[in-house]
Amino acid sequence: MPFADVGEVRCRPQDAWVFEHGWQSWSPSGRYRWTDTPPRPADGTIQILAYRPDSPVPDGVFQGEGLLAIEPGDGSVELWSAPGPLEVPSIRVREEAGRLVVSADGPVRHHRSENGLGQALRDWAGTMAPARRFPAVPPMWCTWYGYWGKVTDADVIENLELSERHGLGADMFLIDDGYEAEIGDWLELRPEFGSLARAVDAVTGAGRRAGIWTAPFLVGHRSRIFREHPDWLVGGAYAGRMWDQDLAVLDVTHPDAAEHLVNVFRTLAGMGIGHFKLDFVYAGALAGRRHEDLDPIAAYRLGLELIRRGAGPGATLHGCGAPMLPSVGLVDIMRVSPDIAPTLHPRSGDISQPSQLGARLTGAAREFLHARWWVNDPDCIILRPEVEARAEWAAHIEATGGLRGSSDPIAALDAWGLETTRRLMVPTATDPS
Repeated sequence: MPFADVGEVRCRPQDAWVFEHGWQSWSPSGRYRWTDTPPRPADGTIQILAYRPDSPVPDGVFQGEGLLAIEPGDGSVELWSAPGPLEVPSIRVREEAGRLVVSADGPVRHHRSENGLGQALRDWAGTMAPARRFPAVPPMWCTWYGYWGKVTDADVIENLELSERHGLGADMFLIDDGYEAEIGDWLELRPEFGSLARAVDAVTGAGRRAGIWTAPFLVGHRSRIFREHPDWLVGGAYAGRMWDQDLAVLDVTHPDAAEHLVNVFRTLAGMGIGHFKLDFVYAGALAGRRHEDLDPIAAYRLGLELIRRGAGPGATLHGCGAPMLPSVGLVDIMRVSPDIAPTLHPRSGDISQPSQLGARLTGAAREFLHARWWVNDPDCIILRPEVEARAEWAAHIEATGGLRGSSDPIAALDAWGLETTRRLMVPTATDPS
């Protein structure tokens, strides 16, 4: 739909603040002065990977995806939002003749508050999802930031033993990217990883929970799925380039592709895995030609429902790189920020990309979602000596109510890092932030 004006705020623009909410986990979100330049993608690939691909922002406007709020400077808050999670308009604000004019490319609701931005956001979040009690989630340990794509089963088992020895309290061990043969071939192992069954059995045998990473809607061009089942792909959908290959999108509306997706998660659950980190799932909401004529958000939600069917009702679904509003009611845990990194600043200067700064800024801006829509995931605790500004990152984690998860090789921690990690490894807060 074309953009149409939906409201205006009469104020001195230089006195105003705007809250932009990003499309997915990694999209920057925050509060900016009207005179600020808000974060924008560094290039076209990052637009696909971390912003809303089909809604680039023109110069001179602010834009939120399903949510935008304006503080005129008089203590009030004017907020425009999607009517619900099934239809998520882009909402813009521009200056025109000394006033701020709001437009959207779909239906919106308008809210006004006199109690400040924080309360306005909390109140709004409560209207977008049915009330639900989120139980405390124990802390975890994750392979990614210590071993990247070269993780082995021995690494998992070693850190399981070290966590027990040092009393870190990790209840779940998440095997992240690097175990799989190719992106899309989730039941085929990279030979150097070793045995997935061995790693999972060690974790569950120690009385802990096992978790695994997938990017369930991505199909890498090197994968067997891409070669053998081109009819399972969304026509014309390009999900970007990662892992030194172009990425296609699994068409979950195709009956055989849907059956395959359910079987992947049923098989993993049958191994004793109960926590599923679902990464890069923005891909499931990309536009393209599907077997059935479903709009992208409906197709995305169908994909999550199929994963739940395979994983089972008691499994934990953990979104990442995920469209925020379209995921409401379908995931238990949600990454609410870009990836952390050992560096303070992102290499590209774009805070949607891995860095401590981007993770802190967007994670703090989305704290209001915790225990309202899901359990927030602010990303992992990494505190080994080479991590820049590690004390500041620890303070950020301590201030959130969300998921706590160490991702250092435990043997690489110094005394401060080990003691601080141990202190931070507590269950999630059950009360909304």
